[in-house]
Amino acid sequence: MRTLTLRIWTLVWLTLVWLLLWGTVSVANILSGLVVALGITLLLPLPSVPVQGRLHPLSLLWLVLHVAWWLAQSSVQVAWLAIRPGGPPLSAVLRGHLALKSDLVLALAVNIMNLTPGTIVLEIDQARRLVYVHVLNVGSKRSVERFYRQVDQLQRLMVAAFERDSEWRPAAIESEEVSR
Repeated sequence: MRTLTLRIWTLVWLTLVWLLLWGTVSVANILSGLVVALGITLLLPLPSVPVQGRLHPLSLLWLVLHVAWWLAQSSVQVAWLAIRPGGPPLSAVLRGHLALKSDLVLALAVNIMNLTPGTIVLEIDQARRLVYVHVLNVGSKRSVERFYRQVDQLQRLMVAAFERDSEWRPAAIESEEVSR
């Protein structure tokens, strides 16, 4: 049931993207978008990603609110750095640890970090769950500590929304690979 729901959602999403590209909603655009979506999903299938754990809607809402706050706060900070007098801000590559179990949740966390103005993930060490992030404005110890606090908070929010220990069971694919 979960797989069927995911496939239907993918078709709907791709059809919506098609409609946005054309800019008008018509029967012809909906049908052609559906044909293109079916073509993409049947001819160019993506490998299945094991999904473990459960989604917790209230924790997800809390995550979304935090991310929105971070985006607004970072946007203001980057804008200030662009117009303030003085030289360019000091930037650095910082290493953060994200002890997330699922590769899918790790990818989501990395995307959140990439969306945040002033940060870009340069490398992911998947085995050790380390991310190397280029961070703008690390001229003070407080700025560096703020980055690490945000990484820790992001990890806690992601675990609360997707990976609670009490509900976590590794996917069958991972279990088979470990036993080999």
